[in-house]
Amino acid sequence: MSTYRGDTRPRPLWKDLAGLALLAMLPLLSGQETDVLVKLTSPERAAVAAPDFRGAGEAQPLMDVFNQVLFADLQESGVFRMAPKSMYPLNVPQRPQDFRQPRAGQLQSPKEQNGLWLTDWASPPVNADYLATGYTAVQNGQLVLFGWFYNVKQPDLANAQVIGKLYFGSSDEAGARKVAHEFAADILERFGAKSLAGTKVYFTSTRTGNKEIWVMDHDGANQRQVTRLSSITTFAAASPDGSRLAFTTFAKGNPSIGLMSLETGRMLPFYNQRASMNATPTFSPDGQKLLFSSTAGGKSPQIFVCNLDGSDLQRISTSAAIEVEPKVNPVTGREMVFVSGRSGVPQVYKMNLDGTDVVRLTSGEGDAVNPSWHPNGQLIAFSWTRGFAPGNFNIFIMDVASGKLVQLTHGTGRNENPGWAPDGRHIVFSSNRSGTPQIWTMLADGTELRQLTTQGRNENPVWSK
Repeated sequence: MSTYRGDTRPRPLWKDLAGLALLAMLPLLSGQETDVLVKLTSPERAAVAAPDFRGAGEAQPLMDVFNQVLFADLQESGVFRMAPKSMYPLNVPQRPQDFRQPRAGQLQSPKEQNGLWLTDWASPPVNADYLATGYTAVQNGQLVLFGWFYNVKQPDLANAQVIGKLYFGSSDEAGARKVAHEFAADILERFGAKSLAGTKVYFTSTRTGNKEIWVMDHDGANQRQVTRLSSITTFAAASPDGSRLAFTTFAKGNPSIGLMSLETGRMLPFYNQRASMNATPTFSPDGQKLLFSSTAGGKSPQIFVCNLDGSDLQRISTSAAIEVEPKVNPVTGREMVFVSGRSGVPQVYKMNLDGTDVVRLTSGEGDAVNPSWHPNGQLIAFSWTRGFAPGNFNIFIMDVASGKLVQLTHGTGRNENPGWAPDGRHIVFSSNRSGTPQIWTMLADGTELRQLTTQGRNENPVWSK
C-alpha cells in the first residue's frame, strides 16, 4: 500500500494507477512521418528575427511583458527558428518609413548598413528569413500595437510586407499580453499553424493546503483557483466545448465524481453510484456522456458510462482486474484506451465502447498508465517505467495502428501526466525535475521545455480549448 501524495491516508492500487498518470503529446510515427513531425524537426524551418519593440511614453513600461510574450509565442510554436538577439543590428526599423534602401551601384557605409534595410536582416550574422517589428503607444486610454511582419528575402518593401496591422488592448500588462498574443497568432496563421492563446491548462495544486483544481493560461499566466472543496480534489477533465469540468474529489469521504460549470463556477448535479470509489472521469467527444471508473459493479473498479447527470449508467468493462482512466478516441468516438491490471501490472489497453475487441497496447513491461489520445485519433501518449530510467516514469508516444514507440523524456526524474494541446504540437505534463512536482510544457518532439508553476506541488494537468 502506498500513500496519496501530500496525504497520509492509504490509497488502493487503483489510485496508484491513476496517480501515476499521463495525458498526451504529438503526432509522430504512423507508418511514415506526419507533416507535424516534419515541421517540428526540420532544419529548414524559417528563421525569424524579433527585436524588442519600444513603446511611446506611458506604453514603454509595458514593453518588457510584451516582448517576452511575443518572442516566447514564436519560439515555442515549433514553426520557426528564432535568430539570436545578440546578432541583431543596432538600428531597428519601427515603421515602414524607417527603412532606407541602398542606392544602386553605391557602397553603403557601416551606419547605412546597420539594420535599416531588408538585406541587413537577411545577411550574416542575423541570417533571418522574416522580421517582426513595430511599436506601441497609448491612445484614448488604450494600448495600440502597430505591428509589421516582413519577408526580408524580398527585394523591396512592398513585396516584403506580410502583415501590417493595428492591435488594441487595455493599457496594462494584461493588454500588453493580449496584443502580443494576437500579433503572434497572425504570424503563425500565415504559416498554417494555430496559436494557443485563449486555451487553458487545468491542474491540481496544493498551494492552499488542500489539493484543489487550478487553471492558468497556456503560458502559465493568470493562475487562479477553480475548486474550493477543502479536500483532495484532482484529475480534472474539461468538456470538449470548455463549459464543464469533471474531477475526482474526496469531499464527501470516498472518492466521487464532481461536476462544475465553468461559465458560472457552480457545482452541477451528478448522481454518484453507491460505491467505494467513483473516479477518473472523462467526457465523450460530443460532450454528452461521462466515462469513469467505479466499484459499483463489484470489488474491482470497472469502466462505466452515463449521462452528464449520472443517469442511465451502463457498465462497459467486465474484468476481475482494476480498470481505470478511460479515454475515448476524439475522432471516431467508438473506441477507448484505458489502464488495466488484468496482466498483473498496470498496462494500456484499447477496446470498443461496447466492451468488445480488447487489445493490450503496451508490452507488459513496467507500469504503463494514463493514456491519452492525440487530437488526430491515431496516436496516444502515456507514462511508462520502461526505458531510459527504469523505476521512474517517462513520457512515450505510440502509433496505435503500428505499435511504434517514441520516448520523449530521458533521465530527468518522474515525468508524468502528459496532456495534448489543442494544436497537437505541444504537451503539458508534470515533472519533479526541478525538485518538486511542477507543471511543464514542451513541443511534442521533447524540445522547448518551459516550467509554468513554482508554488506548492502541482500535477495532473489537462489542456482545454
